[in-house]
Amino acid sequence: MTLSYLTRAAVLLVGTAALTASLSAQARELSVSTVLPDAFPWGQAAEKWAELIEERSDGRLTLRVYPNSQLVSGDQTREFSAMRSGLIDAAVGSTINWSPQVPELNLFSLPFLMPDEAAVDAVTGGEAGEMVFEAIESRGVIPLAWGENGFRQLSNSQGPVSEPEDLEGLKIRVVGSPLFQDTFSALDADPTQMSWADAKPALTTGAVDGQENPLSVFDVARIDQVGQEYLTLWNYMNDPLVFAVNQNVWQTLDEVDRELLRETAIEAGKWEIAMTREQESERLASIQARGVTVTELTDEQHQAFVEATQSVYEKWVPRIGEDLVEAARSAIDAR
Repeated sequence: MTLSYLTRAAVLLVGTAALTASLSAQARELSVSTVLPDAFPWGQAAEKWAELIEERSDGRLTLRVYPNSQLVSGDQTREFSAMRSGLIDAAVGSTINWSPQVPELNLFSLPFLMPDEAAVDAVTGGEAGEMVFEAIESRGVIPLAWGENGFRQLSNSQGPVSEPEDLEGLKIRVVGSPLFQDTFSALDADPTQMSWADAKPALTTGAVDGQENPLSVFDVARIDQVGQEYLTLWNYMNDPLVFAVNQNVWQTLDEVDRELLRETAIEAGKWEIAMTREQESERLASIQARGVTVTELTDEQHQAFVEATQSVYEKWVPRIGEDLVEAARSAIDAR
């Protein structure tokens, strides 16, 4: 009787252990990196993705969002490399920040390439967008969906900017992308590379005169409170976001969870793009109400900036890929 009892107990323990192991194997948490927290649309995109996964995975899969580039010690340009190597499972990242590792992403940083939101959608939703996703995947990361950080506008503390000559000598904070250095150098400004974590203190002390960011960042971060009294709406480039997963992580998931990750990323991306665009006019009104002087370029003024930055195309189109740039231009022309 004692042996039978012990046998039954042993079987029960083994069964319990097997069940626990099975449940542990089924429940999986993936780390998701993003640069901005959920006070910004960018961070909200990552949180929305995590929320949708939690609702629909029945506990099999969860996404834990790490904002402020904390998984790469604040260095946003290292995010893609960290995801590719497996230090990060997934990310909602900027095409700008990932461009040092994926040169094709510099397409979106070409100055004045995409004049409006319809042009952005034509590029991301067409052949050029597919080519960009293929370039990302070839480097060990699976792209799933597009989001949007928005058109980047220019602000400074010195005076209105309505023509290239107004930028001469101004120290402008730019992200760690050589293309940005070349763009502002072409405009005779003094581009100063630094992370976003360092940018606001530099603006506060006057170490730099200006910066460029979407209206959402200007508004939520209250950039006007650090001397940025002049804002130029010039739509010089748009910064799409990409929802993506490390390739090795992707391969360990079954088809059901792969499809779940993709469909929720697409849904979160569409939600975030719509929200970002809908809030633009409200954000601009709020910024103006705080006393910021806003300059909107005429067609002639806009063209002057276009012509002043043509040297950037001569240098960067071969690096990005002529076929890719041509596909983007064709999509924009046909929009």
